Amino acid sequence: MITNKDLIDNNKFFLIAGPCAIEGKEMAEEICEKIKEIADEFELKFIFKGSFKKANRSRIDSFTGIGDHKALEILKTVGKKYNVPTTTDIHEVEHSKIASQYVDILQIPAFLARQTDLVVSAAKTGKIVNIKKGQFMSPEAMSHAVNKVTDSGNNNVMITERGNMFGYQDLIVDFRGIPVMKNYAPVILDVTHSLQQPNQKAGITGGRPEMIETIAKAGIVSGADGIFIETHPYPENAKSDGKNMLPLNKLRILIEKLVKVKSSIS
Repeated sequence: MITNKDLIDNNKFFLIAGPCAIEGKEMAEEICEKIKEIADEFELKFIFKGSFKKANRSRIDSFTGIGDHKALEILKTVGKKYNVPTTTDIHEVEHSKIASQYVDILQIPAFLARQTDLVVSAAKTGKIVNIKKGQFMSPEAMSHAVNKVTDSGNNNVMITERGNMFGYQDLIVDFRGIPVMKNYAPVILDVTHSLQQPNQKAGITGGRPEMIETIAKAGIVSGADGIFIETHPYPENAKSDGKNMLPLNKLRILIEKLVKVKSSIS
């Protein structure tokens, strides 16, 4: 079972990357294979990410998934094929037990970071629990979320920064929060979700992918232990979060730049 210690390296960041949602086996394999090639080239630890279910949707007709068990089985199969750990987000207490049979890390969505029963149920699986900081929460408040995991007997907990609400339809990252939260647990910067522009008039989340490199570099400089990036071969056709995802063919050059930034400050 993977633990925090397997991921943390003061000289390198680890990478969580993949599509927003699992759309199918071939697509998942294509994305994972390419990311793994890049991670291996730069000797980075890599966790493949894909949501088995999208529960937080702006509209009732938005894509929610291809089927829970079908998507989870794809995550498990892809992880084994490419020998990489996997992660997915969970939304209900019963998801903890189900998803933990398929993936290595359970992710708590930002809007659910304060849901005690959900966090505790994830902790009790023994898996790493990655809690996304609520867009409405201060960095200091995340200490309580972390304590819910450790007080449940699980020390494998991480925090993901993903921006704060700025106005009504925008997010901004306060990079001061990264060193603050590192006092509680390893910290990941979710680059692409930090660039979302939620609740647009059409009911489809917008984004600013042209800022991905800027935000990612700032995260490395601020001391983030890991970088989280959603990527897709054709973001314009992605079934979820296409507006803020990084095209897969641009990932390598970004990682190369981030590795150089990390090397310059290590």
